[in-house]
Amino acid sequence: MSRLDSFIRRLTAQRDILNSIGALVQDTDGPVLEFGLGNGRTYDHLRELLPNRRIIAFDREVHSYSASTPPPEDMVTGDIRKSGRAFVGIGAVLAHADIGTGHDEIDAVTLTWLPQLVAGVLKTGGIAVSGLPLDWPELEPLPLPDGIKDGRYFLYRRK
Repeated sequence: MSRLDSFIRRLTAQRDILNSIGALVQDTDGPVLEFGLGNGRTYDHLRELLPNRRIIAFDREVHSYSASTPPPEDMVTGDIRKSGRAFVGIGAVLAHADIGTGHDEIDAVTLTWLPQLVAGVLKTGGIAVSGLPLDWPELEPLPLPDGIKDGRYFLYRRK
């Protein structure tokens, strides 16, 4: 499969999962955390899915389109591994992490801290969506929506 086709399938899976979980978190209190703002596409989609919900975004630096950039009080810059620790216990209803690089050695390092961070920010019953697998005892894998190949994107509920 070409890299372009792989990219399209990954983004389609991301969108389809986020669309499918909107109803699961709609009536539950708590903020949404977006780990890896990038250019702001997913942040913008989350704003549409969950209007009036506080969405806190994290990234090393802000490179998003101006219309897809959170207000300053909801934009956390710096090393996500370090800055995210301040949000452990916040009781997030949803945490989305799209910070994989596609480089196995770099992603292996990210996986030494990301699963624990995501579990720590979520409230019990909160949902985690990730481009990387989050193998952690408090995160229960959920079935993916129809049409999404296993391993393309990952969905969990905080126990």
